Amino acid sequence: MPELPEVEITRRGIEPFVLGKTITGVIVRNPNLRQRVPRNIVRVAVGQRVERLRRRGKYLLFESDAGSLIVHLGMSGSLRVIEPQSAPRKHDHVDLVFGGAALRLRDPRRFGLVLWSRDASRHPLLARLGVEPLGEEFSPDFLYGVTRGRDVGIKQLLMNAAVVVGVGNIYANESLFRAGIHPRVSVKRLSRARCARLVDAVRETLVAAIAAGGSSLRDFVHSDGASGYFQQHYYVYDRAALPCRVCGTGIRVARLGQRSSFYCPTCQT
Repeated sequence: MPELPEVEITRRGIEPFVLGKTITGVIVRNPNLRQRVPRNIVRVAVGQRVERLRRRGKYLLFESDAGSLIVHLGMSGSLRVIEPQSAPRKHDHVDLVFGGAALRLRDPRRFGLVLWSRDASRHPLLARLGVEPLGEEFSPDFLYGVTRGRDVGIKQLLMNAAVVVGVGNIYANESLFRAGIHPRVSVKRLSRARCARLVDAVRETLVAAIAAGGSSLRDFVHSDGASGYFQQHYYVYDRAALPCRVCGTGIRVARLGQRSSFYCPTCQT
């Protein structure tokens, strides 16, 4: 599933083609995504000028004076910049047309979203999202504060979108390795110093992933069809039994919260 770096890379890639541009058409070939594409999407979106393209967690918000298009890539989706007349292929479900260019949502699993909201901040999918991990609110004091009174593993907390958004399984594993924290450690045991180290590690991991073009897992590609290569630099994720890049100990894997957790038993305590 595309995580925060992949969505941010998509945002940056498509921004030059949509910012300040007017939506001249919406073509819906298959409305049956995770939630059905609204029947009035053409009426409400066409004619709107995109004043801002923003990422909130893993959602892309095409903001205009009248409201926002909300787009989510789901588990296998991608947004490609194409020529409007390009022939669609299988799984090309929605086109957003901006005059001489278009964005095409390709989503084989149909778990993505294309919705409209007059006030995206109050939309049920976004209203309760936590802080942005690359924003100022995600600070050592914040993380230390939200860990008090809880008894849950730190990896599960990092992946709780009501606390902090967009840190999915890949980058939670990698961040915890960089911070030297075992994924099973209860959050109530974290000191302020370890919280500060983890905040830095999360930021460093996400920034490095964005710089590397994200991780090309399954069907994720950039808006221009290119692939990322951050997976070549993983310390632990998907490296079970391989030697730790730092100490040489075999990487282990465990199931935590129904997800695979990769860690080094020597470097992470």
